[in-house]
Amino acid sequence: MSTITVIGAGVMASSLSFPAMENGNEMRLTGTPLDREIIESVKDNRYHPTLKRTLPEGVKAYQIEELDAALDGCDAVILGVSSFGVDWFIENALAKIPDKIPVIAVTKGVEVYDDGTIQTFPELFESKVENGKSHEFCAIGGPCRCYELADHDDTRVAFCGRNMEVLKFFKKLLERDYYHIDLTQDVAGLEIAVALKNAYALGVSLGIGLEEKQQKYMCNTQSALFGQSSYEIMKYVQYMGGNVENSIHGIGDLYVTVMGGRSKEIGKRLGAGMPYDKAMEELKGVTLESVVIAKRAAKAIRILSENGKVRKEDYPLILHIDDILQHGSMLDIPWKKFQVTE
Repeated sequence: MSTITVIGAGVMASSLSFPAMENGNEMRLTGTPLDREIIESVKDNRYHPTLKRTLPEGVKAYQIEELDAALDGCDAVILGVSSFGVDWFIENALAKIPDKIPVIAVTKGVEVYDDGTIQTFPELFESKVENGKSHEFCAIGGPCRCYELADHDDTRVAFCGRNMEVLKFFKKLLERDYYHIDLTQDVAGLEIAVALKNAYALGVSLGIGLEEKQQKYMCNTQSALFGQSSYEIMKYVQYMGGNVENSIHGIGDLYVTVMGGRSKEIGKRLGAGMPYDKAMEELKGVTLESVVIAKRAAKAIRILSENGKVRKEDYPLILHIDDILQHGSMLDIPWKKFQVTE
């Protein structure tokens, strides 16, 4: 048996308590300052009010002030914060993790710097570790709705990291007959693909908005946007030096997010012709990682194209999404620019 400490009691990390506990591990679920009600509920009766499931018997819940106790003697850490919580994790929790304890994150996203440099979250976390300590940082990517994982529906994901032995350790902790895990050392290939899926889910959902506006089924439009999104994801992975084959996990995740993720809500409003500011007002309080990722991805493309490292012509959809989000443009899908010319 191993002891796993979760930092961030979001729905995805919390759903991992099912395979973890079924494999005989101890799970310590620790909330951030934003998770107080969740932790109190889990402490009272194991019910997770956001996941809307009762967690397995034996799960231990800790408020953020109890993080030191939750980390004491642990064998592994699961990072469960959203991309909006990454800075909080680095500033408030990273240094508390005992030396050499491996970390695997469900957090999806990238950091983009002013020179166009793109950094995956495992790379970012590694750069922030205090002197004298070391951790192996891994990540989980692929199509997975937390509710379905908690319900034991068949799910296939990938774990990525540089150390294969550590990846095998995490796989042993979490794999079940319904939770299928691939392993890859291609961190860039997996992380870039699954991060971008949020941005492109917004793009595909523009077609859903057009469908609702015109009050007719428009499978052709949505499928074309899905295809273009997949192409741009693969081009991005290729630029980052990743294995394009690992894009399948991001593309599968794109499908899941379009079918039932939060990114669909902003995309379909924009697709129906709603101005961006009004759409954001309607969705006030909803976590929209797709907006952040789209802006960061487009920023990198614009800088890299100016430096001659990529071609803007390969990314017309993400650049149009960015024009809508940041430059007041109305929807005008650039169909002619979707033509692939090699």
